[in-house]
Formats: sequence, structure tokens, C-alpha cells
Amino acid sequence: MELLTDVVFLSRLQFAFTIMFHYLFPPLSIGLGALLVIMEGMFLWTKLPIYETMTKFWVKVFALNFSLGVATGIVMEFQFGTNWATYSRFVGDIFGSALAAEGIFAFFLESGFLAVLVFGWNRVSPRMHFFSTIMVFLGSVFSAVWIVIANSWQQTPAGYHIVDKMGNIIAREGEPYTFDPFAAGVQPRAEITDFWAMVFNPSSMMRIYHVVMGAFVLAAFVVMSVCAWYLLKRRHEDFARRCFKIALVFGAACSLIQILLGSLSAEIVAKHQPAKLAALEGIFRTEESTPAYLFGWPVKSTGEVKFGVPIPGALSFLVHGDFKTPVTGLDKFAPEDQPPVWLPFQMYHLMVGLGLYFAGITLLGCFYLWRGTLFEKRWLLWIFVFSVVLPYIANQAGWIAAEVGRQPWIVYNLLRTSQGFSKAVGAEAVMASLIMFTLIYSLLFALFIYLLDRKIKHGPEDDGTEAPGGPAASLEEVATLRGPGRGHLATGEEEN
Repeated sequence: MELLTDVVFLSRLQFAFTIMFHYLFPPLSIGLGALLVIMEGMFLWTKLPIYETMTKFWVKVFALNFSLGVATGIVMEFQFGTNWATYSRFVGDIFGSALAAEGIFAFFLESGFLAVLVFGWNRVSPRMHFFSTIMVFLGSVFSAVWIVIANSWQQTPAGYHIVDKMGNIIAREGEPYTFDPFAAGVQPRAEITDFWAMVFNPSSMMRIYHVVMGAFVLAAFVVMSVCAWYLLKRRHEDFARRCFKIALVFGAACSLIQILLGSLSAEIVAKHQPAKLAALEGIFRTEESTPAYLFGWPVKSTGEVKFGVPIPGALSFLVHGDFKTPVTGLDKFAPEDQPPVWLPFQMYHLMVGLGLYFAGITLLGCFYLWRGTLFEKRWLLWIFVFSVVLPYIANQAGWIAAEVGRQPWIVYNLLRTSQGFSKAVGAEAVMASLIMFTLIYSLLFALFIYLLDRKIKHGPEDDGTEAPGGPAASLEEVATLRGPGRGHLATGEEEN
């Protein structure tokens, strides 16, 4: 019950809830934008109407998803000023430039061309429409780029100094210092000294690649899930087969790349945030031949990983390139500087395990596609149908591991989370708004699922695969109904 009166805990819980709900939507916008570019590009290249039908269908899903992403993202930004005023003052100069760049280079680009993408099919030339599709995709990527840059600065600050209320420099980059952010007359804040050093801080680029690739994988599995369902129900089969092939190859390539990016990201964390890596891997003691755990149950109070399955020396090899060099453990940090262990450990291992699953299942699908038997494997299609939730879980798990693993710092080694909250907001106000957001977001999510379900059940526009016998008729049934001498019965034409 004490946690329910702790304003810091409630503020963290509210921000976690709102941002995790918001992050259900941006990854699909980013990944689906890339697939739309591929689909419409194939239409311009081949001139086959099926690819135009394909693009139009997924544009509708994209527009629905984009609208929910915008609506849920606004609330998240207001919390910086209401619940985290001290933090906002501290990082305002840094985040202000990054978020301004996100608005100028990303949001207006994406939302401006979205109107052409959705409504411009019969109003602009095919090439102009394709250009709009590319711009919408780039806008969604640029939005992720600037948000991740801002977040990465919290993880690995660079290109800054600290000034007090009067603008006097009280600490330069890399210098140790201690202060009370609530002390009268201090009110410290970080100022940019090198914009590009801030942008290219040590973790930003690799984290951008990692986030965007995760979005690509998610979108591929959404497309494969819908298309597999159509194939199992024998609906829109030509549409579903072609669409599934595109998403499968795209998803397999991105899943393999993601494994490499994940490994490189871990190396950066080991160098710049060793306490976080120790929490992610459950390393309580610094010792030679540091193991990597496949899974386990870390217990911080006893400093052990129960029921763990370690691979001796594996973490030493991944971080240092040999099996002997020790990886820094939590014993090298003061207790007050150590992050929680159980949650980051479990979320990190869940993300890694799912990443390996994505690569394995898509490669298996590619193998059967090469053999020409993919669409005969109904059991595999059912796996793809239900696998749609797993990339969402992996994306959320990755962010939980990253953010909880950064604790107790809200800005790594500069500002503690306990120092960043708003003193003017009480626990009762935060609890009331949390309940309100929960109710509103539940209604929004129910509406989103209802509209998405309607669009999927309705299916694409007439793609030439629907037979007179009903919406579930297949291509083979169309051919049978036409038969010798039946001509173009399915289109209402008669053969002369």
C-alpha cells in the first residue's frame, strides 16, 4: 500500500503505462511503411493490378494505426511537464532540439504526405503517389530516429555541460559532481555544447538500427499473420500468397540482421553502461570466464541465478572476444547505484529468445517456399497466424529491459529518477490520472481492434480471386466456374 502513496513510483507507473500503450502503434507504422514502398514499387515495375490492390489494403491499415499512434503520443509528452518537471528542466535544452527536429523533419513530412497516400490514388500520377509513399515511410523512420536520439542521450550523455539557474557552468562533460536539483538557486540543467556529439552519442546509432529493425520484423509478422489467415480460410488467395512471400523474405532478412545488431548493442552497453549489462545478464560478481545464462531466476539478495543454465565464458567472449576476460559485475557498484535485476534479466532474455524464434520460423518458411510447399503446410500457416503477438511482446520487452536497466538514473550518472519528479504534483493526482488514462486507453484499444478486425474480415478490394460462389471461393473454383466456353463469367463478360 505504501507504493500507492509514492509519487515517484506512481509517476513512473503512469509513464510506463502510457508509453507502452503508445508503442503498440509506431513500430507497425515504421515497418508497414517499408512494406508499402516495396508493394507499390512492384506495382510500378510489373504493372500487375494485384500489387495496387495489395498496397491499397495495407494503406488503410497503416492510416488506422497511424491515427492511434498520434492520439496516444500526445498524452505522453504532457507528462514531462506535469509529473517530471525537474527532469524536464534538466534535459530541456537537449530534448527541445531533438523533439523540434522530430516535428520539423518527421511528423510534418509523414502527416503531410499521408493525405496523398490515402486519398490521392485517382488524383495524382502513379509516380507521385509512390513518391508520397516513400515520404511517409521516411517520415515514420525520422520520427523514430529523433526520439531514439533523445532517449539514447539519457543512456549515454555526450556533447553537454551543466549550468545553474544563472547560467554558470557547474560541471563539464565527464566531470563528477553532486548536487540537489531541488536546492534553491541551483536548478541545474544540461546545455548542448556540441549538437552533433549529442546526436551521435555513443549508443544512438546502434539503438536506432535496433529499434527500426524491430519495427520491420513486427510489420512482417502482422502481414504474414493476416495473409496466412486468408489462405487457411481460402480467401483472396492470389493476394495472400504474393503478400505473404514479400513479408516472409523481408521478415527473414530483418530477423537475421536484428541478431547481429543485438550483439553489437550489447557490446556498447558493456562499454558505457556496465551496471545495466550486469543486470541484463545476472552477473553479480566480477570473475574470469563470465558465463551467459540461457535462462534463470536471478535473486539479488543472495547474488545468484537460481535454476540458471549458464554457458561458461560465453559473455566474456561476446563482450571481449575471448573466454577469460571478466565482465564487470554488480559488485563493482555501490548498492545505491545498482539497477534492479530480475525484471531487466527476464525481459532481456525474453527479447533475445523471441528474436531467435523470429529468425528460425521465417527461415523455415523460406525453406518451404524454396521447395514450393509452403502453402501446403497448414500447421505452419497457423503458427504464423498466432505469432503476430510475439513481435509486440519482443518490442515491449526490449524497452522494459533498457529503461529499467538504466535505473536508478533517469539520465545516466547525471540525474537520479528520484530527483526528477514534480514536487507540485501529489500521489492522489497521479493515481486519479492513471485510472482515467487506463479507462480511456482501454476504450481506444477496443475501438482499434474492432476497426482492424472489420478491415481484415472485409479484405482487400476486388483482386480477381473472388468467385460467384461467395467470398470464400478460391482461384481454382473461379477456373472451374468459368470452364470451357464460359468465357469471363466471373467478371460479367461473355465470350464471343
